[in-house]
Amino acid sequence: MEGCGRAAPAEDAVRYRLFAAPGAGGEERLRRCADGIAVRLAPLLAAYIWQRQRFRLRYVPPCGDTPEHIGGSTLFGDNVEDEWFIVYLVREISRAFPELAARVDDNDGEFLLIEAADFLPKWLSPENSENRVFFYKGELHIIPLSETEEQQWEELPAEGLTISEALTLLSAHSEEFLAAEPIRRAVYKRIDGYPEKIQASYHRAHCYLPAGIVAVLKQRPSLVAAAVQAFYLRDPSDLRACRSFHTFPPEERVMTTVTFTKCLYAQLVQQKFAPDRRSGYTLPPPSHPQYKAHELGMKLAHGFEILCSKCSKVSPDLKRNVFRGPLWERYLHSLKEKDYFKGEMEGSAKYLELLRMAEHYFQQSVNKPESSVEMSPGDEILTLLRTTTFDVKEFEREATCLPPEDDDSWLEITPDALDQMLKEATGGSQPSSNEEEQKYDLEAVAESMKAFVSKVSTHKGAEVPWSPDETNVTFDVDSFTKALDRILGADSEELDSDDLDEEEEFNFSDEDDDDLDAENQREDEEVSPNELIGSLKSYMDEMDRELAQTNVGKSFTTQKKRASSAKAAPSQNAGLGSEEEDAELTPVDVDMNLVTNLLESYSAQAGLAGPTSNILQSMGVYLPENTDRIGSSEGAAE
Repeated sequence: MEGCGRAAPAEDAVRYRLFAAPGAGGEERLRRCADGIAVRLAPLLAAYIWQRQRFRLRYVPPCGDTPEHIGGSTLFGDNVEDEWFIVYLVREISRAFPELAARVDDNDGEFLLIEAADFLPKWLSPENSENRVFFYKGELHIIPLSETEEQQWEELPAEGLTISEALTLLSAHSEEFLAAEPIRRAVYKRIDGYPEKIQASYHRAHCYLPAGIVAVLKQRPSLVAAAVQAFYLRDPSDLRACRSFHTFPPEERVMTTVTFTKCLYAQLVQQKFAPDRRSGYTLPPPSHPQYKAHELGMKLAHGFEILCSKCSKVSPDLKRNVFRGPLWERYLHSLKEKDYFKGEMEGSAKYLELLRMAEHYFQQSVNKPESSVEMSPGDEILTLLRTTTFDVKEFEREATCLPPEDDDSWLEITPDALDQMLKEATGGSQPSSNEEEQKYDLEAVAESMKAFVSKVSTHKGAEVPWSPDETNVTFDVDSFTKALDRILGADSEELDSDDLDEEEEFNFSDEDDDDLDAENQREDEEVSPNELIGSLKSYMDEMDRELAQTNVGKSFTTQKKRASSAKAAPSQNAGLGSEEEDAELTPVDVDMNLVTNLLESYSAQAGLAGPTSNILQSMGVYLPENTDRIGSSEGAAE
């Protein structure tokens, strides 16, 4: 199961490894830890429904640079909550066994760091993060580089760490290597609420099922996951086995309550499927009050039939007496201490049902030989059918007093609820829906965008400022003037003379010669810096006047003139031409144009994701809903 290589399985899987601290290792010590962990976690894991594979630890001998350890890997498929539940388990193991340091990764690598990507130090990257992230004594630790300014450890290698080197450093400097509080908070937020969160992830629904499946699920509720997966991933060859149901015929069906995870329930209920007429499975009309229960039962029965069609029909006996010895006694004692049996009287039906689940977990995860081949779900189902007796009449009596099923309105997520979930996942806050409380500061929007543009980014991507106050946009007039002076030379009039030379190539009159002589005479005169700046400003003003008369100039919003009474008299005597000239030279309102263009771009997104919303939301700025025209937004900005 655990090899020397690093090859990850094709499906989504999480890998977990627990290493003993230097001086606390040894095969016998690690095996005892594995048994102790299994006993300690049994109350949590015995009844847990895994999407694909269960959490299971095994002793792994040393291989290359990797020392001996206990570990495993779990395929979690479409239910990412299984992965985070394993993170919770690994953290609790490191807390209960302080001599162990744990590593967790998946197909994406250090997914714990991905969860806290917004708070990582600059030096940490995917290239140098391997063997630096550990759970130790219940807390997340990150071993820094030797070049970091925060910590200068002479013994830290600059390149990649081996596991042995990392364990030595971690045991010696665990307090100094504790991950920053924002990083730990981001990771712990994903596992907050366990183990109570387990029950919240379940969904209980009524299903109209063959009596054999009801009997199997009473003993192995976790087999519902394999049946849903078989139906969800069915192919034409699987459906051929369902043309005639040999294992679970539809004649003896009863109503029962089945416990799914929300992921499994969603996969089953969202599948559109009509049974083969030869199968004998029929559905009532959609208006029937129990239509959903009939449909769910039909789909689940197909999944169980597909599982059984793939097995060898010759199943090994599960009645091996392995429930003897000190390990089983400690395991059962731990279950009773943790109130696994929930106060049920020993020998009662509920007690025996919980005991069967515990025995199954003990066989599969605690006392299972490492060299043994895991039994397929189909083999397990057939074995249970042969070794279990059940009474259909009893199932029918139980069906008359079933508890109500859970509400599945959580399947219908509204757009507002989805936006809220996304904003909570990214650490953003949801603006109030009350119009009086929705006070958007458009000036802050403009400042945020200018700060974003002014950020110096690298080939690794753009750096987003979290606050416009972090980066101030400054403009040095003197440096700008000196740069222009170096570009234009000592005499800015050369630009004008060059332009004149180009036009005069086609005109050789005497007047042009006189003008040229006068121009050459002016070039010989010394030009002061003040005259240079004044000439440059005149040149730029002339360009502004020309652009103001074009469509480009008219597309910009200009600042409103606030003429005082002192300026009113000169403007009255200036004449119409002067007023038009002043209007042309009214400065452009840069912030107003920026906000207007952002709102227009946001409106063009039509409520979907786009460049404007993505950039601004990454900086914590949320634009208002597009309930008004852009023009009204402009008025609000002004």
